[in-house]
Amino acid sequence: MDFGDLFRSSRPLLDVRAPVEFNKGAFPTATNIPILDDEQREKVGICYKENGSVEAEILGHQLVDPMQGDRVTAWQNYVLSNPDALLYCFRGGKRSEITQKWLKDSGIEIERIPGGYKALRQYLLAVFDSLPPITIISGKTGVGKTDLLKLFTNAVDLEGLANHRGSAFGRTRTEQPAQIDFENSLAIEILKRSGPIALEDESRLIGRVNLPPPLQEAMRCAPILLLEDTLFNRVRRILNEYVIDQLAEMSSPGAPFQLEVEFLSSLKAIQKRLGGDRYEQTRQLMVAGFTAHRQGDPSAHEPWIEILLTQYYDPMYEYQLSKKQDRVKLSVDWQQLPLETLLDLRPDASKHF
Repeated sequence: MDFGDLFRSSRPLLDVRAPVEFNKGAFPTATNIPILDDEQREKVGICYKENGSVEAEILGHQLVDPMQGDRVTAWQNYVLSNPDALLYCFRGGKRSEITQKWLKDSGIEIERIPGGYKALRQYLLAVFDSLPPITIISGKTGVGKTDLLKLFTNAVDLEGLANHRGSAFGRTRTEQPAQIDFENSLAIEILKRSGPIALEDESRLIGRVNLPPPLQEAMRCAPILLLEDTLFNRVRRILNEYVIDQLAEMSSPGAPFQLEVEFLSSLKAIQKRLGGDRYEQTRQLMVAGFTAHRQGDPSAHEPWIEILLTQYYDPMYEYQLSKKQDRVKLSVDWQQLPLETLLDLRPDASKHF
């Protein structure tokens, strides 16, 4: 079985592991319909340690046999809706074997994945050890790096996969994925690209998820495309993305107050780096911005956004850039963007950088 084709084609996957296993790590196209629930799995595990595999298998059957009809019905409904689905448990062992047999007895055939979840996971981890050439899209906060990435057919959106905007104010309205889920999704997105890939310049952490160490190392050596834009455009872009768009997502009467509390909390978290006077100035401007916004003037956020950009984010960025200036191969301004050069990072595109 070609695992690469499996992931590139987004084959639906029937995962019969227990929910606790699924929640620790799974694949984007997997659906969890367990043969044993968490409590049953724990009992079987204890029996295995104390009495061996034969007794554990007997206990497993005793626990699940009374619910065989319900399990089979759920699996049947899934397979009928996803006729090209593949089946797995943790190691491709007893749980998927029993599932396959019960489905076959009901008249439905489904192929099992050899090695199960463990083999699939190891395959995806190996992707990070043989990465394609990488181009890094860098630039100050608010220059529109994500906007540029959307123009590339072979870009991978790290912040999108991490469900985080990558800054102190970058949390989204929904939870970030588990670390293993993030790694699996990222490896699959890399598999789906052909040739060099483009990535946004990121630190080791995006919110609370880590970039895999081999990817971190590759990004530290990759050529950089430096994106530039005016401060005015950067402020407006941050205003739209972080404030206006977030409020639209929240869409509740109390959303402006809730977002204000969240932003003030995020500001408090960087108080030491800002310094006392600058923190208090920014806090007052932020409160005034939300007050005016509730009265119909969202542009009142611009003063505190400008302070954070010019006095907090830009100095940190300029320091980081000074350490990798030799890797900057091309610097472009949004106002004079050579789209004919940048729209497609072809395999020979390195000559442009």
